[in-house]
Amino acid sequence: MQLTHIEHLGIAVKSLEESIPYYEKMLGLKCYSIEEVKDQKVKTAFFKIGQTKIELLESTDPEGTIAKFIEKRGEGIHHIAFATPSVTECLDELSQKGVQLIDKAPRKGAEGLNIAFLHPKSTHGVLTEVCENPNEK
Repeated sequence: MQLTHIEHLGIAVKSLEESIPYYEKMLGLKCYSIEEVKDQKVKTAFFKIGQTKIELLESTDPEGTIAKFIEKRGEGIHHIAFATPSVTECLDELSQKGVQLIDKAPRKGAEGLNIAFLHPKSTHGVLTEVCENPNEK
């Protein structure tokens, strides 16, 4: 399995409109993309710092996973995402090693990435995502 870098940190927020100004005005970062991922019931905003991105996640549905996360834990870091040349190969290898998978196959995520999540029960409490950019192949 090959992980190349931290692709992004996902941060759950109640409101992109209220959160984006902190990252832009206080930290001096620029929001370069806002996108809704309908099947995940989430709206995202992206910032880049070095090679790593910060992804703000706002729920578009009170029953969505981000809304439930915020209800239970409040706003804050939701997941860490690692870049890999092949999500499928990562999932196969991790599954063979006994890691519990949330996604057994890649699915489409924000920015057109192929993504999959690993269950926090197998990752010491950290929701972990693996991402593959199909445009880099």
